[in-house]
Amino acid sequence: MIKVMKFGGSSMGNIDALKRTSSIIANDPAKKVIVVSAMSGVTNYLIKCISERPDPSSMIDHLKHKYHTAVQDLLSGDHFKVCMQEIDTSLSALSEQLKIRWEADSDPVLEDRIFCWGERLSAILLSNILAGRGISSVAMSSEEAGIIAEGTPTNGSADLELTHANLSRTVIPLLDKGITPVITGYYGVNNNGNPVTFGRGGSDYSGSVIANCIDADCYEVWTDVDGFMTSDPRIVPEARTVDEMDYGEAAELAYFGAKVLHPRTVEPVRQKSIPLIVKNTFNPDGHGTLVRNQKCNSTEIVRSVASKGDLSIIKIYSSEIVYNPGLISRLIASVSEAAVNTYAISTSLSTLAVVLPTPAIPCVLSKLNALHENQIEKMTVKNNVSLICCVGDNMINTFGVAAKVFSTVSATGANVEMISEGASDVALNFMVPSEMAEDVIRSIHRKFIGG
Repeated sequence: MIKVMKFGGSSMGNIDALKRTSSIIANDPAKKVIVVSAMSGVTNYLIKCISERPDPSSMIDHLKHKYHTAVQDLLSGDHFKVCMQEIDTSLSALSEQLKIRWEADSDPVLEDRIFCWGERLSAILLSNILAGRGISSVAMSSEEAGIIAEGTPTNGSADLELTHANLSRTVIPLLDKGITPVITGYYGVNNNGNPVTFGRGGSDYSGSVIANCIDADCYEVWTDVDGFMTSDPRIVPEARTVDEMDYGEAAELAYFGAKVLHPRTVEPVRQKSIPLIVKNTFNPDGHGTLVRNQKCNSTEIVRSVASKGDLSIIKIYSSEIVYNPGLISRLIASVSEAAVNTYAISTSLSTLAVVLPTPAIPCVLSKLNALHENQIEKMTVKNNVSLICCVGDNMINTFGVAAKVFSTVSATGANVEMISEGASDVALNFMVPSEMAEDVIRSIHRKFIGG
């Protein structure tokens, strides 16, 4: 059996977490590839430093203290010496990159290289910890493994075909020799040799890409929660773990609010029907959530309800929308040029409504105004709205689901601002005022899930 195990920042975050993580790996008999995120707080620190530009030596001293402390607590003898040397060598290379960056006003390509340095340090640290436990292991950067990416800085995508060919040469032979590779998550490398990150939380996606490209039997995501929940427990204290769901449900929840997985994690494993299991590093004996290509035949209409805030609705009014298909194409293309996620689109006889992140609204409006479309009569923006996502694999086949959901919403006094239904077989999405979102979630959970 071959599995990919991804460990997030909380699983790498401190001495206790690193001990737990290394024990989980050591106790698993399968051939495995380990994918790691940066230690908790490291990526945020690097991003903050790019904007504040502190002296590079002070940055390196801060990181050196963090990693040296972990090495001193967890390793001894030759393993200690080797790890300290590798950490210091990596930090010296980072210092040089920072000096180059400080000389430029802006360099998104170099910034992406810096942002993923925490993953490089994590791979070095964990591979040496495993070696100290007698596990043959090697740290590999995404460059060394051959994870090929395309796209723009902070918004990359993996080229699965090229990556598959590379991992067949770089990773599979190590597994055949009984060696455990520890590979950097979060980024790949483009044809020019530059790192391209996959967005925040992108290590989940990295692990899924690797699972796809080595034809793994299983992909495990180890994090600090027990799996997908029926809702956010901070909003619904009685929320419980969902034992099993299909790929579609997990993908919808990841994209529309649940913070368990990077939104793009599901697709690479779904392509090859590789089971995905979300597990808790701090509760390793827990069941977790199994995600696979199989309907669960649950009697529950709604399996989980999530929300996504900080959204706005742009409405574009034109009497030509329904009669001029080219107009809609130009409007959508203009929104796409802003390179932001679109969470819902709805049309009527004379209106196009688009749900977007609120911080992106000024840029999108600028793009739309630049079209100089005399057919646009006006544009309005409604801020402070949240998207509610109800997920369940029986929803599409159950009569009257929408009526029951919206009756429940109405009882809270919330107005439904926009509805997206029918595009997904497993989800019903709609917008409500942000100040009502938590009440709506609690009411839907109580009505359809319980508690």
